[in-house]
Parts: sequence; C-alpha cells; structure tokens
Amino acid sequence: MNLKGRHLLTLLDYSPEEILYLLDLADELKAEYRKYGGHPNRKPLKKSLGMMFEKTSTRTRVSFETGIWELGGQPLFLSFRDTQLVGTGETPADTAKVLSRYLGGIMARVYKHETLTALAEHATIPVINGLCNLYHPCQILADLQTIREHKKKLKGLKLVYVGDGNNVCHSLMIGCTKVGMNVTVVCPDDYKPNEEITKKVQALAQKYDTKLEITNDIPSGVKDADVVYTDTWVSMGDEAQKEIRLKAFKGFTVDAKLMSYAKPDAIFMHCLPAHRGYEVADEVIDSKQSVVFDEAENRKHAQKAVMLSLMSD
Repeated sequence: MNLKGRHLLTLLDYSPEEILYLLDLADELKAEYRKYGGHPNRKPLKKSLGMMFEKTSTRTRVSFETGIWELGGQPLFLSFRDTQLVGTGETPADTAKVLSRYLGGIMARVYKHETLTALAEHATIPVINGLCNLYHPCQILADLQTIREHKKKLKGLKLVYVGDGNNVCHSLMIGCTKVGMNVTVVCPDDYKPNEEITKKVQALAQKYDTKLEITNDIPSGVKDADVVYTDTWVSMGDEAQKEIRLKAFKGFTVDAKLMSYAKPDAIFMHCLPAHRGYEVADEVIDSKQSVVFDEAENRKHAQKAVMLSLMSD
C-alpha cells in the first residue's frame, strides 16, 4: 500500500485498510527488532526527522528518536523555544517551507491542532502529529497494535474509555470505530468528548456497523468491556483547572471495583504518564490485567511503521 508523502494529523484521514496496513507493518518491525535487536539488514530510511516539541514528552521523544535511528535515519530535536517560531515569531508556514528543504519529515507535538494544519499546508514533506489538543493518532496506532496482540483480534471488541473526553479519547473513538470495535466513553457530563468530533464518529459507527456510546453511568458503561482505558484528568494546559477537575472526576478512578464490571479477562490500558491514585489505582496499573508497558513499547514500533510508510522513497 502506497502512503508515500502523506501527512498523519488525524486518523479521520485514514481508511480502515490503511490503519490495518500500518498495524501489520508495525508487527513486522517489532518482530524484526525482537529477533535482531534492531534492523541490521534493513536501513531503508536514510533521512532526517525534525522533532518539534512545544509540549514536554518522555515516550514521544524517545520512541521517535530511537525509531528513526533504527530505520537508518537521523533524529533532530527542535524545542519550540529554540526556534524562530518563538524567538522572532516566524510563522508556521515559513518554518514549514524552510524545514522542507532540510528534512525528510516533521513530527510536531503542539498545543493547538491549527499549528499542525498550518505546518502541513505549507510543508512539502510528511507532517506527523505527535499530539495536539484534539488528536493523538500515533498513540492510538500503538494501542490498537497492543490490543490485537493480547486479544488476537480487533473487530467486535468493546473498549471502554473512562475519564476526560480529551485528545486520546477522540482518537480512540475514531481508530477503534474504523477497525470494527465498539466504544463506550464513561465521563462526567461536563467533560464529554468534542461535539463535532463525536458527530463524525457517530457517522463512522453507522458506516462500519459499530457502536459509540457516551454515558456517565460507570457500572453499565463498563459492563462486558474487553478493554478498559483511562488517561490523566488534568492534561498539559489544564493545570489551572486541577482542583475543579479532581472534584468533577471523583468516583471515576479505575480501581478493582470498576474493573470488576468488565469481563474477567479484560485488559487495562493507559497512555502514560499515569497519576496513580487519581485516574487509576496501583492495584490495577500494577496488576496482571495491565498492559501499559507493552502499550508504551509499541509507540516505537507503530511510529516506525508510520515513518517508513510516509517518508520512504
């Protein structure tokens, strides 16, 4: 499948077949990595990846940096404060045009989705969303890879997301629906997913014969879940609302009682970093049901599949 030159800003732009292709490639790259400790016989991506960070990161930076190196390419870390975007107020358009002359691809982790769309509009190289306020597509590719590893399938499974209707929630709704999974979002009424994105996913659910449910009822929402997923209640940029949010999400901690509503063989997922004692209890994240570190590892393999597909010749 030819994805050369494409951007990855949101999984809304990718078909189910394209998503599954990326997952299959991620599995192949992971198997090679496990067998050889790298890719001694295949260094196909002799290009540089500019990694632009407006938001701090552990997993995104390390997984992209090691991933592009393992593929034979060169990572280049670019903090926003060290670029002319902040230094002189250069526009994203001008930055994209210049970086396109130097690099083989751009990965950007930003506050606003509009920053990504501006970069993508003016770049002549692939732009990859490393996270923004609305979407986190690379995380969800890794999540789907992890779910398939543990459940041996995707279609027909029920994923329940418990918590804030944020960027991770949005991308889970999109990605899971496109590969045939049913999604239930369990959240307080004031913290539902974005209304416009929800409407788009409802249309996708109808198209692909899946279900999307949004509820504040924990027992009925989590019932029969194959996957229980949560994320921080206070995302970067929301720190001023911390006390309000902690009060609003009281009772939504994923603990043993909440997991008891799911299927006995349900797995627990979290994109990390986890705020233990808030959105998840130690008894769950440290349990045998937890696959959070498999999930974190798969960020590298899924993103290698993205880079190889979008940036290769």
